[in-house]
Amino acid sequence: MAEFDIARTRKTLFEALLDARDRFGRNKVALEDLERQPITFGRLVLGSLVLGRKLASLTKEREPIGVLLPNVQAIAVTLFGLNAFGRVPAFLNFTAGLKNLKAACELAGIDTIVTSRRFIEQGKLDDLIEALGEGRRILWLEDVRAELTSLDKLRGLVDSWMARRVHAGAKVQPDDPAVLLFTSGSEGVPKGVVLSNANLVANAYQVKALAGDVLKDDDVFFDPLPIFHSFGLTAGLLTAVLNGMKSVLYPSPLHYRQIPKLVAGTRATVMLATDTFLQGYARAAGENDLASVRFVIAGAERVKDETRRLWDRHGTVIVEGYGATECSPVIACNLPDDNHPGTVGHVLPGIQWRLEPVEGIHEGGRLHVRGPNVMKGYLDPAAPGGIRSPVDGWHDTGDIVTIDDGLVTIRGRAKRFAKIAGEMVSLAAIEATAQSLWPDNSHVVVAIPDPRKGEQIVLITDKPDADRDVLMAHAKDHGFPELWVPRSILVSSIPVLGSGKTDYSAAIDLAKRLQPML
Repeated sequence: MAEFDIARTRKTLFEALLDARDRFGRNKVALEDLERQPITFGRLVLGSLVLGRKLASLTKEREPIGVLLPNVQAIAVTLFGLNAFGRVPAFLNFTAGLKNLKAACELAGIDTIVTSRRFIEQGKLDDLIEALGEGRRILWLEDVRAELTSLDKLRGLVDSWMARRVHAGAKVQPDDPAVLLFTSGSEGVPKGVVLSNANLVANAYQVKALAGDVLKDDDVFFDPLPIFHSFGLTAGLLTAVLNGMKSVLYPSPLHYRQIPKLVAGTRATVMLATDTFLQGYARAAGENDLASVRFVIAGAERVKDETRRLWDRHGTVIVEGYGATECSPVIACNLPDDNHPGTVGHVLPGIQWRLEPVEGIHEGGRLHVRGPNVMKGYLDPAAPGGIRSPVDGWHDTGDIVTIDDGLVTIRGRAKRFAKIAGEMVSLAAIEATAQSLWPDNSHVVVAIPDPRKGEQIVLITDKPDADRDVLMAHAKDHGFPELWVPRSILVSSIPVLGSGKTDYSAAIDLAKRLQPML
């Protein structure tokens, strides 16, 4: 593990981009997307300054700007451009539905949204943007670009040669907000997470410090995960670009057949994805489509053994990591040459941790972390513009973990333990049991109210012939008591969020709705 210097993280996102440009060269390719027209570090800085100055002329200093864009080069240019001139992009999850999007805009005080006509038309989001536009200004990138004059472009060229001085004029500080993200709401109401410049720069550098020489200057990251999700933003885009590597952005992780072809075309060497998506890519890929990928960094959900087997055929190692939006997001990660399946690897350098005991749980504790990547705070719903900071810098992850010899193993969410007849039962452990019995299928276990036992456990599975008696026998063979076996099995597709995570709120609603039938 390389030595980690926290002082290096005391810079803005745009300063970190300039550092990468100056260190790795203006002519080195920084970004590519499905259009297959790569842009260099020099062009990325130039484009960011031209677009950023134009957007700055239309907005106020420190204003949160809603960004509703897919994973294409324009979203990266918008991010760095807004940062260069002291605006704060608030990335909006266009898969979250109108209710959640409106709530996010109100929580963050968003009056202006940057988007693209092409994206809205292709995504059939006309009704959504029309509803969001009530009382807000919509800035169409196509119109902004059309209004750029030759003078604007010439000024951008001059700006790019004195970029540090131009950025200094915006007076952005390392601890100022850099982005606003909204938690996926997999287990409750989404929150607004404020990540500072230093938070994001630190996390990008921490990942590189942990990986050391495993990540090479000529590595190519393939990032199909949306930028509105912190995994896609930091692990897929910033870790690559701020450390001098190329990031290939792709607008939807659901294109199982197209993605392996583009991976082959761009000769990507590192891929970011969740378990759900990884299974789809491996099954749809042609014989040599994934041959260039040295390793996959998987997060957001546990990696199944079947997924590892599928990628083994392509000669690719899956390394599992762990994070939280509030931590920018990466907290721990395995490495290809130090890989421990079943764990999420070692804690990143610069992060302190402690485990707090949880009543009724005898293995592990509730993980709290502190470090340069831990968020500035949550947006305060009761005070517009206010931020609720972590107490003494410590963030409660809400995850129950064990840490042995420095390796972190996730035992489950604190919220994902049910109290059955007075005993704490891990829903994640039950899911793992079902997965070991039926490895080719997807499963989620939820707890819903029960008038007699307090809560009852329900298994939702996409296995059509799932049988409770078979599951009961399997659980007994593996030493689990009958109490841990789901009382009911519901056959259904598994609700999934746009980020690839299981949508536990929807799963619980599904189980409650069908409770009389169970």
